[in-house]
Amino acid sequence: MDRSGLLIILSSPSGAGKSTLARRLMEWDPTLRFSVSATTRKPRPGEVEGDHYYFREPGEFRAMVAAGNMLEHAEVFGNLYGTPREPVEEAMRAGRDTLFDVDWQGGQQIRASALGNHVISIFVLPPSLAELERRLISRGQDAPEVIAGRMQKSRDEISHWAEYDYVIVNEDIDQSAEALKTILTAERLRRARQTGLGPFVRGLMEEEGR
Repeated sequence: MDRSGLLIILSSPSGAGKSTLARRLMEWDPTLRFSVSATTRKPRPGEVEGDHYYFREPGEFRAMVAAGNMLEHAEVFGNLYGTPREPVEEAMRAGRDTLFDVDWQGGQQIRASALGNHVISIFVLPPSLAELERRLISRGQDAPEVIAGRMQKSRDEISHWAEYDYVIVNEDIDQSAEALKTILTAERLRRARQTGLGPFVRGLMEEEGR
């Protein structure tokens, strides 16, 4: 059955499990396309154009923004980052879903874009702030002051939970992954998204009349 592709926004504070859930979702359905961002920062060793990022000069990036060719964009530590519109539209036309790992600000911009009707947004919450801090510490990647900064930012991010269509409290990663699959399955089955449903039903009715 033909259908239009979805734009799946997945957001959470750092340490809530968003990256693991995104990986689980893509393992479950390899047809999912992970959104590739454009950036003005220089490539790091091993990074491949079009795979990790689309690397653009600042002038080219700003021209894309001015022309409406970015679904969302932001400046982070002096570099510009954003989501090019064309690859997402191509995936949509092909009936493929695109997964976005963006914060609440990026999510707002995508929902406000011309493709907003194709968006489903999911926010992942930790079971508690104490557990979130424990997870950040257990990574062993950040100094205490960095973790404190992440915790402060997490409070701001969590305050935007009500802007999302769905909210998952990630207490158990397996249960959360199943909930995410259920959401995606249900959204794909919405009547309005199944573009081939009309011709299919007409075929059924013609068959009945024979």
